[in-house]
Amino acid sequence: MDHALRVIEFDRVLAAVGERAVSEAGRAAVQGLRPLPDVASARRSLAAVHELRELIGDGDGWALDPIAPLDGALRRLAIEDAALEPPQLLACGQVMAVARAVRRLAPRLDPDGLPAEHVGRLWGEPALEKRIARTFDATGAVADGASPELRRIRRSLATRRGRLVDELARYARSLPERVRVPDASVTVRNGRYCIPVRREGKGIAGGLVHDASASRRTLFVEPSRAIEAMNEIRELELAEGREVDRILRDLSAAVRARATELAASYAALVELDSLRARALFADEMDAAPPAFVEAGSDGIRIRGARHPLLALDAGGAVPFDLDLSGGERVLLVSGPNAGGKTVFLKTLGLLSALLQSGVLPPLGAGSRIPFFRRFFAVIGDEQSIEASLSTFGAQARNLAGILREAGDRDIVLFDEIGSATDPAEGGALAAASLRRLARQARLTVATTHLGDLKRLADEKAAAVNASLEFDGTRLEPTYRLVRDRPGRSYALVIAARLGVPEDVLADARDRLGPEHVSLDTLLARLETERGEVEDLRVQLERRAGKTAERERDLASRETALADSERAAARRREAERLAALREARERVEAAISRLEAEFAAADAGDEVRRTEAKRAARGEVERALRASSGALRALGESAPPSAEGTVGVGDAVRWSASDRPARLVEIREDRGVIEVGELRLTVPLGELTPHSASAGRSSGSAGVREAGGPEPRRPDFSVATEVDLRGLRVDEVEGTLNPAVDAAVVGDLPWLRIIHGKGTGALRERVGQLLAGDSRIRRFRSGESNEGGTGVTVVEFE
Repeated sequence: MDHALRVIEFDRVLAAVGERAVSEAGRAAVQGLRPLPDVASARRSLAAVHELRELIGDGDGWALDPIAPLDGALRRLAIEDAALEPPQLLACGQVMAVARAVRRLAPRLDPDGLPAEHVGRLWGEPALEKRIARTFDATGAVADGASPELRRIRRSLATRRGRLVDELARYARSLPERVRVPDASVTVRNGRYCIPVRREGKGIAGGLVHDASASRRTLFVEPSRAIEAMNEIRELELAEGREVDRILRDLSAAVRARATELAASYAALVELDSLRARALFADEMDAAPPAFVEAGSDGIRIRGARHPLLALDAGGAVPFDLDLSGGERVLLVSGPNAGGKTVFLKTLGLLSALLQSGVLPPLGAGSRIPFFRRFFAVIGDEQSIEASLSTFGAQARNLAGILREAGDRDIVLFDEIGSATDPAEGGALAAASLRRLARQARLTVATTHLGDLKRLADEKAAAVNASLEFDGTRLEPTYRLVRDRPGRSYALVIAARLGVPEDVLADARDRLGPEHVSLDTLLARLETERGEVEDLRVQLERRAGKTAERERDLASRETALADSERAAARRREAERLAALREARERVEAAISRLEAEFAAADAGDEVRRTEAKRAARGEVERALRASSGALRALGESAPPSAEGTVGVGDAVRWSASDRPARLVEIREDRGVIEVGELRLTVPLGELTPHSASAGRSSGSAGVREAGGPEPRRPDFSVATEVDLRGLRVDEVEGTLNPAVDAAVVGDLPWLRIIHGKGTGALRERVGQLLAGDSRIRRFRSGESNEGGTGVTVVEFE
């Protein structure tokens, strides 16, 4: 199988996928993938890739920090008492920090999935992680604060070095000018502090020479007076080294005690890095997980497949679809050279190999692919001079191995089967081999130029012809797969385009047998007809698109018209209510003036009472005419007739007034009502039964004759609350006003209005209506025990 994976360039694809890993170990893990042995493992691996792909793409996302390599540190930890180098200890701390960050993913993962399993193996010890961080400074060296002793030693070193440098600088300035080197300063040579002097001044400076310049004219001398101080500094440096070594050994021992957990955690991070790289690749490829087919009787369905490496290129790749039934086990692909046959062959092998290795290749939704046990492939020229194998010999050797080993769960890929030898004999051998593989292997895909093989699909139901389309006019491949049709080779056409002389081509055409010419002519006619059909299909799709666009435009216009009509209806209703509201206000004002006149007049002042009634009636009639005219201008029909729904003696409501009234007489389509001290004749269609009407009575309600007893209020079914929930804003007024009227008539001290919280639109409308009512002393939002802001409580005067 390794041979097959190599020739289909499986490792090249894995290398491209591995580029998305954040660590070298993660990249190596991707490149080490191989097809898994069973369906369950492959499904679990693909599910893990899909889960991380969704995790990366959601609102919170997931970015993995770089993972430091630990292989060298883990090998050194296996050696007893061996101290880790600072970079290795820092790598251990960095891996602990990454593991700590990744562990936060646990609540977002499927507890039964592979990512959760890896996250569960992550280890970290915060105290040890902090200890490593405190031990080293920003440069990666052991920090002064790693231990009190190290801090003391380094402070002493700094003091001694400073004193020595100052002393040497003064000594250098004291030397004769002919000995000194201009602009020279104290320097370090071989770990010792020195001053530069001219060679001829060596005896004057004295001490030990540790180095010389490239020209040999300047010597770097450690003066005798500095030797003792330098020896003390050297002793401190040795003490510093011993303390640093002790610190590293102690820290290494602490890490070694948890080496097993650290190794497991590092391995889990590498696996997560590998899964994440595959998830990023799947997202770039817009890949969809396919269904695996295990039974040989199940068919194959491939949708939107592309070669992974070509899909990564800027030019992209032409996707192909393929459907094979369970009994179709051989696919013969023909067509011209450079038409994409070999790429197609490799793509089929790569799709299966990658999926079975836990990599989602560029594949569309709804695909169904067999789970293959082994992969066999013969692609390219495998001749070997050392093995004395020609091209055909190498093919024959590989074919023999495939026929001997391939089983009913294997896939066989064969490029240019039967080539590189006599066409007749090669074609016969290829046909016999494919017939054998149709019974033996799960799927065999072979490319060919041999005409005899193109007829194999007619002889055997298990074999299917396909071709990679070629534009015969432009002589360019389109790379589109066409099932159930063999392809033309276009050998002579391409040769002519490449400059082969016409007389040679003519001779070649004459030498072609009539059967070949007939087949080629038939294929040419099929290609032409298919092109015409494709053009018709494109035209139909274009027309269908235009039709659908017109339908969408028509639907949009209908929706806009309906919206416009609804808006106009709402405007008309608002204007109607405004006209009625204005009429109502004028009626109320007339009635109020009448009541004021009656209250000021004596009971016996009949003339004044009569004049007041007449004036009020005239005002009401003018308001009625104005409101009726406004409604007619709006095109509104009169309210539904009340005839048959109200009768003499009923408590009624007149649309032009909020006041309760009683119907005292019916005159054809008009009714006589009493509103307070007024008696009015109004259209019956403007009367509706009061929501809490009393029983019929022959007497008047809420009115009194001049000099009669105190007026009697009509009977109302008074309630202490009204529920407006479920109403639209424009429906509130028609329900709220009667409830307020009933509460006022019933002498209720308060009224509880339930409108709910919601968007607050109902509450705002209720406030607007209550604010203009002089009968209301105040109103407020409910207390917490009264319903809060979902309730408005009204208190009356």
